[in-house]
Amino acid sequence: MNSFFDWFFAQYDGVPLHIVIFEIIAVIFGFLSVWYSKRENILVYPTGIISTAIFVYILLVYGLLGDMMINAYYFSMSIYGWYFWTRKVDETHFVPITNINLREKNWSVLLFVATLLFVFLVYWYFEKWTSWTAYIDTVTTAIFFVGMWLMAKKKLENWIFWIIGDIISVPLYLYKGLIFTSFQYLLFTIIAIYGYKAWKKSLNKSPETLLK
Repeated sequence: MNSFFDWFFAQYDGVPLHIVIFEIIAVIFGFLSVWYSKRENILVYPTGIISTAIFVYILLVYGLLGDMMINAYYFSMSIYGWYFWTRKVDETHFVPITNINLREKNWSVLLFVATLLFVFLVYWYFEKWTSWTAYIDTVTTAIFFVGMWLMAKKKLENWIFWIIGDIISVPLYLYKGLIFTSFQYLLFTIIAIYGYKAWKKSLNKSPETLLK
């Protein structure tokens, strides 16, 4: 057990204390955001905005451009999702959870490919193709971009993208030395599985409240 803790804290040798504290805060709010998303609770967005704003700073410091862009995108999409979720279909009911349609499938493919190309060019321009993690980072960025867009649109299939991306991110962040973040993605994977099941039960049902 002592060996594990020695290894765990060794990952933060030389890391400024404020970065470690920021990471813990961001992880806590990130966890809350995913938890509220599972419950179809509007608080998914304010908690997500706090988490992503902090991660943009941390990832900029680490030079992880793809991950940084993911969180900057999350930040902007959280604002859009906050607006979309609070729209009403009538006087008492909000926008329901629905399945992705053919048009949205096509947009998802386009968004995935466009994100891959964009992140590739960013890494190339800043000469960041120095590790195999950059290639994985490019793929996970595209996966999460699509997942976040579908979540903001309240599409059931958003959880499939989160599950795939989270599973990849657990060992990736562990390798990068961001232990708390790796643990966060492990929890995200579990919550995403339950989130998919919960949203499937609420499919096509217009909620009367977004604070559950």
